[in-house]
Amino acid sequence: MDRTLYVVAYDIREDKRLNSVRYFLKGYSTGGQKSVYECFLTDGDLKFVMSRLRMLILEIEDRVHIFRMDGRSRTHAIGIAVQPKDPSYFYIG
Repeated sequence: MDRTLYVVAYDIREDKRLNSVRYFLKGYSTGGQKSVYECFLTDGDLKFVMSRLRMLILEIEDRVHIFRMDGRSRTHAIGIAVQPKDPSYFYIG
């Protein structure tokens, strides 16, 4: 099953929705901080994540950006940042 690296960034205006989005995305992320998460997703995962996020946010107030990262691209990690790695398995729960 092929997974692609996505960076999911969000700006949520209300604390309850913010916490719901943060909790949901942490289940799919391999790293990130505050409002930006690195997620390795299959096509099916991506569809589910997008569908679920649409239910969690208020589209007239909140914003979510999902960026597909090219696996051939070199990333730069500065400070205590860690290079994104696709783990051999995920536990979502």
